Amino acid sequence: MAETMRAFRMTQWQQPPEIVEIDVPEPGPGELRIKVAGNGLCQSDLHMPEIPSVMEQLMGWQMPFTLGHEVGGWIDRCGPGVEGYEEGQPVALVSTRSCGACLECDAGFDNACEMNQRGRGYGMNGGIADFVLIESTRPIIPLGRLDPKLAGPLTDAGTTSYHGVRRVMSKLGEGRSALVIGAGGLGGFAIQYIKILTKARLIVADIAPDKLRRAKDMGADEVLDSGMDDLAGEVMKLTEGRGCDAVLDFVGNDATIATSIGVLAKLATYAVIGAANGKLDMPLMGAIAGRNATIISFIGGTDADTRAAIDLGDQGLLRNDVEFFDLADAQKAFDRLAAGKMVGRGIIVP
Repeated sequence: MAETMRAFRMTQWQQPPEIVEIDVPEPGPGELRIKVAGNGLCQSDLHMPEIPSVMEQLMGWQMPFTLGHEVGGWIDRCGPGVEGYEEGQPVALVSTRSCGACLECDAGFDNACEMNQRGRGYGMNGGIADFVLIESTRPIIPLGRLDPKLAGPLTDAGTTSYHGVRRVMSKLGEGRSALVIGAGGLGGFAIQYIKILTKARLIVADIAPDKLRRAKDMGADEVLDSGMDDLAGEVMKLTEGRGCDAVLDFVGNDATIATSIGVLAKLATYAVIGAANGKLDMPLMGAIAGRNATIISFIGGTDADTRAAIDLGDQGLLRNDVEFFDLADAQKAFDRLAAGKMVGRGIIVP
């Protein structure tokens, strides 16, 4: 009789996930089985029950599948032909899938690889389970001091934030200013990267007082209530009318987009990272063109970004605030995330 395991799983399109018992996967040639130490929760996980069945034809998603794409754990078993890894070795898994050979991968933007349209936790089996199978050694990052139970959030939240900061770092020399909107899981990492990697003055805005206190603890030079009547005006005052050289928007609604555009300095870069379905409404020759500013957007980060984030975590340089939940309480964790009650990152621990 096959050995079984627990998994938090999408079993039908547009229905809530559920905990089920499924067979423990056996690794085939070139594959590895990972014993999950912890899987971080992501806002994108909350949208999985809304996904229509057309994703099966458009993206090759396969139902049913186990949720979870922020995975840390230990190598449990290597399939035939896998060399250089030991059972019991602590690892983190790069959350984005990529081929390593296309034009996007060759340019160092493997987060734009076509393979990333389907991956662990979105169309394939992910890590909110006792074990997860990976199809190759490409996503594996060996860990040093970092507890694999804590590594998961760095593979997506930490990676996405790192990618955003990396894309704007050239604008953040001494005497420059950065604005981070949204100081939750991703924003918290961005705050730290900006303070570690640049000399810029950092302003952080959020509507939650506890997140603003946390931002201040992490090194923010100024914190602002993003619900104030004229947030853009206050930012301009703090920058003596010059504006910010980089804005990282981890909310992405109409209000934060308008604020971000309104505070851009000349030659600034605005990174829209949040997915709150906001719209950019401005004249063609308005704030962006008039200031020679740039807007960028992206999904996730690259393999290199993940490795850089994990390296900072391994060095003990990152504060990684988490809440742990048992696998049996996965739905409770999702409900808490949906209610906006997590200050840092939630982690499901099998």
